[in-house]
Amino acid sequence: MLIVFYSRTGSVEALAVAAAEAARAVGAEVRLRRAREVASGEDMAKVDGWREEADRQNALYPEPTHEDAEWADAILFGTPSYFGAPATELKNVLDRLGPQWKRGSLSGKVGGAFAAASWPHGGSEVVTMALYAPMAHLGMVILPTGYTDEAMLEAGSPYGASAIVGGKKGKPRQEDLDAARHQGRHTVAITRALVIADEMPSRKKGRASQA
Repeated sequence: MLIVFYSRTGSVEALAVAAAEAARAVGAEVRLRRAREVASGEDMAKVDGWREEADRQNALYPEPTHEDAEWADAILFGTPSYFGAPATELKNVLDRLGPQWKRGSLSGKVGGAFAAASWPHGGSEVVTMALYAPMAHLGMVILPTGYTDEAMLEAGSPYGASAIVGGKKGKPRQEDLDAARHQGRHTVAITRALVIADEMPSRKKGRASQA
């Protein structure tokens, strides 16, 4: 699994880490990647702590590459909600997947999304669903969480895990992290079933040729 996220203050990072840990716990190999800033250093300097937080996270998580996307069987995208839209930094990662789109190399991979917003009506659901559109263009199998676990009744949405962190950009609640963990496990379970199903015809063909 590849988890690509952008996080300015650490809220989305916390959701991404929770999803990654849960996915690893059920046997998945996970690559955790942070999208890089597209804003100028001058603009970053106008926001307290932006540069420092970016440096901290960039030291922990590599930048996503095309090889990461092609390697993965499933990709989760995480973003804050900025005016009801995904972060430009994450959108930039998607915008650069043109070669993969042209070759169809991401077709059939499982895709999902999660988000964070400052306020209850800050757009986390809208942002999550907005990320479905580029996944559809890439031919991915879009996987919402639905209400497939009690965690989704306490936090998140049927579209993906989410968190409301307040104007001071606090950390996600335990319930929010539980929803992210469920999304990680759920994605692994469905992806594993699809991968096994995809391998079955070749196995049957091999048995027939040996008969």
